[in-house]
Amino acid sequence: MGNASSMLTQYDIEEVQEHCHKLFSQQEIVSLYQRFCQLDRNAKGFISADEFLSVPEFAMNPLSQRLLKMVDGLNFKDFVAFLSAFSSKATTEQKIALIFKVYDSDGNGKVSFNDILNVLRNLSGSFMSDEQREQVLTQVLKEAGYTKECYLLLDDFIKVFGNSGLKMEVEVPVD
Repeated sequence: MGNASSMLTQYDIEEVQEHCHKLFSQQEIVSLYQRFCQLDRNAKGFISADEFLSVPEFAMNPLSQRLLKMVDGLNFKDFVAFLSAFSSKATTEQKIALIFKVYDSDGNGKVSFNDILNVLRNLSGSFMSDEQREQVLTQVLKEAGYTKECYLLLDDFIKVFGNSGLKMEVEVPVD
């Protein structure tokens, strides 16, 4: 299924559709497969970090290094599953789960004050000092009922972001 010279069968398409909880149509999966094959330059059946960095929007993302940890070595099924959080059909909880993984860089299921601070550092660059970032984050956590010493779990992220009207959508061009 990952080889650029192979074609997707109907069975493959349905299997991928199940794997991504039917968040993409069969036509979208075929388009994603074509894009996957373009990125998989060596037809290895998975996409490396370097191949992901060939996508300008990905390379320019201030969180690209964190995202690379999540996507390096994905096969086609997992590539679609990763992208499914960006589907217009994905639930808010599915979108928040991806955001949580970005913040939980060590994968321990908990997000610390420093984890969030590091993401803020990546996002704000030199526009804010470390002291300003700490002050802002401390205030935001306080308003949400947390302290610097708290570890946030996925349920906490859902509680905080759940009613935010979060929009994370990409359009999958269908030929």
